[in-house]
Amino acid sequence: MARKYIPRDISWLSFNERVLQEAADPSVPLFSRIKFLGIFSNNLDEFFRVRVAGLKRALLINEKDAKEIFFEKPQLILDELNKKVIKLQKKFGRIWKEVQKEMAKEGIFLKTCEELSEKQQRFVKSYFNKEVESNVIPLLLDNHLPIPYLRDKSLYLGIAMNKRSQPEAVKFALIEIPTEHLSRFIILPSPKKERHIILLEDIIRFNLPYIFSFFGFDDFQAHSFKITRDAEFDLGNDINTDLAEKIAKAIKNRRKGKPTRFVYDEDMNPQLFDYLIRKLNLSKQDSIIPGDKIHNFKDFMDFPNVFKKHTQPEERSSFLHPDLANKQRIADVITKKDVLLAFPYHTFDHIIDMLREAAIDPDVTSIKITAYRLADNSKIGNALVNAHRNGKEVTVMLELRARFDELNNLAWKERFEMEGIKVLVGFPNKKVHAKLCIITKRKGQNIIQYGFVSTGNSNERTAKIYSDFCLLTSNKSVMKDIDKVFLVLDKPKLDIERHLIGDKAMLFCPTQLRQRLQEYIDKEIEEARKGNRSHILVKVNSLSDKALIKKLYEAAENGVKIELIVRGIYCAMQQESFKQPIRAISIVDEYLEHARVFYFYHGGKEHMYISSADWMTRNLDFRIEASVRIKDKTIRKQLLTMLNIQLADNVKARIHDNELSNAYVRNDKAPFRSQIEIYKYLKGL
Repeated sequence: MARKYIPRDISWLSFNERVLQEAADPSVPLFSRIKFLGIFSNNLDEFFRVRVAGLKRALLINEKDAKEIFFEKPQLILDELNKKVIKLQKKFGRIWKEVQKEMAKEGIFLKTCEELSEKQQRFVKSYFNKEVESNVIPLLLDNHLPIPYLRDKSLYLGIAMNKRSQPEAVKFALIEIPTEHLSRFIILPSPKKERHIILLEDIIRFNLPYIFSFFGFDDFQAHSFKITRDAEFDLGNDINTDLAEKIAKAIKNRRKGKPTRFVYDEDMNPQLFDYLIRKLNLSKQDSIIPGDKIHNFKDFMDFPNVFKKHTQPEERSSFLHPDLANKQRIADVITKKDVLLAFPYHTFDHIIDMLREAAIDPDVTSIKITAYRLADNSKIGNALVNAHRNGKEVTVMLELRARFDELNNLAWKERFEMEGIKVLVGFPNKKVHAKLCIITKRKGQNIIQYGFVSTGNSNERTAKIYSDFCLLTSNKSVMKDIDKVFLVLDKPKLDIERHLIGDKAMLFCPTQLRQRLQEYIDKEIEEARKGNRSHILVKVNSLSDKALIKKLYEAAENGVKIELIVRGIYCAMQQESFKQPIRAISIVDEYLEHARVFYFYHGGKEHMYISSADWMTRNLDFRIEASVRIKDKTIRKQLLTMLNIQLADNVKARIHDNELSNAYVRNDKAPFRSQIEIYKYLKGL
């Protein structure tokens, strides 16, 4: 039977293939191509930790229920995923070889331990003795003992060694590559006009005779491998343990997660390979993926910048928003008018400056903010600490379950609480994903409130590479609705269904957004049936919610014009019944497209929102999310202009089609790359 929906995880692999397309594209700067290879690898690691692990757990539940969640039987999806991953891994290897050829043209060479000059050999021995040896712990393997615990995310050398005089007496050992303590990339003494780089594992490989000298081995085979473990954790039902303690305990237990993938050098010693597979309790049903010599390619996101200028990405610095470019205080500007920031084009310093101003403003009485992923040494966090020290009442909603940022957020919780800041941690069964801030100040008898609603995190590091929108506003209706969120968060026993209801300014999940989106789509259907203009334009990261997809199908069957910009997961498919095909594209470029915007023509009344929520069941039904209506006509026009710029992209846009072909949008118009054109547009305002 033909598919009506693309399974979410199959679609996600198609997105990661678009990342690989960027690495393959010769027009992309060489430095960026290597980075995209690292991003592809990092994405795939997380995919196996979370999504593949989830599919494997789904094999244990009722098949009918699993099919409802995943659109198809989990085993069928897993089989298809494994085939696609192996295919992508081979494509990855071909691209990496092409990239290395381009590096060689620039005089940049990655050297193995067999290719070193005498001078480089002396350097490698010295570097090992001074920097590496103290971080290396060889583990001898024994058939009669359990295998030592192997960490997720770590890279290992699997070593088979023997004496040439006794080739049959092979011993096995493991060494974890200490990339937590040392750079994986070491620049070697190099000839003129060349840069030679060696990987940390090759420095260790070169020194194996020294490391195992007391055994008398003189023949070594060493090949890298890694495992990926199930990263989900169970928080349990102990009501006497608070959420922070549960998460801290669960993070420790995460290390015990079952292996979901084994990636290895296909030239690995066969006996060692069999030993590892047996001891890790892996079977043919598991993802056992052969590859080239280099693994944990995520580290290549930090490859040293040894490239010539023309093979580096063009620098486009963030700039000031024109309304915030003078010496006026940010609070004074946004208490008079709304301001839309578009990151990373506009500088994130505006958000930091707004909080720093509030921290020292004698009229400010309180700051409330949600934080999903704070930077390690967050300027936002430091501004909030400073505000509290200056006598402001500071409340931070800190989502402790932001995946893979749990430890960082726990550290910030401890820091904030030590300072006396009030920390909220949300609900046991719902992540708080809304991006909100409200600042209250008192001037005489007047109370003034201002703040922001954003599509992205309050994180100055990711704001440089994530494309997001942030509305700075003092609109009273918006402030009233944001206050409702913090009331519910502060008193989790309140009935969410009753109290988390936006008035006219905002829509919230899980209480309103799903129903309102369906109503808006119904309105477009009604207009189309009357022969009137109808238009739905949506930009999200992911579209996988079956009910909303069905509603879009209904709209397409009635001739509604539907345009979708969906970077990642896209589960909809063109159907023969559509009166007007859905136009759907994905843009993968230098910046990660992260913003969510919903537009409905609505009989000429134009309803438009920016939101923290994707069109996924988890966002709509199981998270606290916030969407704000854009009422300012100028800002609405700016947003529409930027969306139309993206729809006109014929350089980095790919078509979402039923075949998952990732075909580029191509036409006879001049090359039009939306991220560059948006930069020009905003710079010219």
